[in-house]
Amino acid sequence: MKTTTTLSILIALCTITTSNAQLLKKLGKKAEEAAKRTIEKRVERETEKETDKGLDGIFERKKRKNKQKKNKKKKGTIIGDSKDYEISRASDFIPGNIILFQDNFINDIQGDFPAKWDTNGSGEIVVINTKKWLRLGGNSKYIPLSKETLPENYTIEFDLLTQGLDKKTSSEAWIKLLLEDNTSFQKPKNWCMVELSPCQFIGSRGVVEKVANGQRQIRNAIGKDYRTVINGKSRISIAINKTRMRVWMNENKIVDVPRLIPQGANVFKIHTKGLRDAIDKDEVYISNFKIAKSGKDNRSKLITEGRLSTNAILFKTGSATITGGSETIIKEIATALQNVPSIRIKIIGHTDADGSSENNKKLSQQRAKAIKMMLVEHYDIQFSRIITEGKGEENPIADNTSVSGKAKNRRVEFIKI
Repeated sequence: MKTTTTLSILIALCTITTSNAQLLKKLGKKAEEAAKRTIEKRVERETEKETDKGLDGIFERKKRKNKQKKNKKKKGTIIGDSKDYEISRASDFIPGNIILFQDNFINDIQGDFPAKWDTNGSGEIVVINTKKWLRLGGNSKYIPLSKETLPENYTIEFDLLTQGLDKKTSSEAWIKLLLEDNTSFQKPKNWCMVELSPCQFIGSRGVVEKVANGQRQIRNAIGKDYRTVINGKSRISIAINKTRMRVWMNENKIVDVPRLIPQGANVFKIHTKGLRDAIDKDEVYISNFKIAKSGKDNRSKLITEGRLSTNAILFKTGSATITGGSETIIKEIATALQNVPSIRIKIIGHTDADGSSENNKKLSQQRAKAIKMMLVEHYDIQFSRIITEGKGEENPIADNTSVSGKAKNRRVEFIKI
């Protein structure tokens, strides 16, 4: 009996074990199939994601292209009669080439008012990124003390930097470019101005105005929105041709009035008004200031006469680093070389007598080489077309005991060879 019972139990256990094994096998297959389905679904999802990304990218590119096309139409075309008319505007500003007044504030001490200027208000020299600037006060006039009487045709250029302009900058804040009939701060009878607005919360409200013999003859809005241009660093260029006055901000001409300048108004001044006199608010700076009259074309002079001497190329004190304001003359030399590919030139550097003669000769040679490399690297002039030499203080053209004499001796010569 016991034996029979034992056998029955063993048979039952074997049956159960076999069933479990079959069940586990079935479960294993199902798990494997489930895993496969899971993997397939995941691959499907990932594929869908990648497809969506690809489609999104295509549509985004199309959107960007359509947006760019719309922007181009807004900026550079007039839409009408089912046609797009392209507008090409070139800057026609040509700087004068005979320097009447120039100031980079190199010799002025930080915190002082610059020696070559006058004001009825406040101002000080500051250093921004190693460059010296004159900070203008909130309500003041500034006069460059030029010894030369301004001629009929001349240009004025300077860097303008504004910081801290915001939605609270007053609509009555101005940066005025003035031409008046006196060198003082008295009220003029004959004057004109281009009034630039640094205001940011409404369209720029700048105006032009002319007063002759105390009577207003012109007052009109500029009519161009230059808020983004005046907010930050820009280059202001002014061209005076008898009674005509043109003003550019960077490459954009914003004023061109043929009869704006009254007779006798030949003293340039900058007048600030309505700026907030606070740290980091409505800050206005100028630098790299130059007044120059139009004279003989330096390009033709080098080609026809074979020699050109200039002190309009400026360097950092005791250095061969070319500073701002030197671009005009260097570009003219480059243009002459580009127009006549057969010309070869020698660049000769000269210094004043400050320092040792040995150091001056070395410095003048380095400066001549710096000009050569600018012509080669920036204007693609062939290296072998230019040779350099440094004369130091050997050949002065004026005395070295006065400031004006030293300035004349610090010159560069270009000689056709």
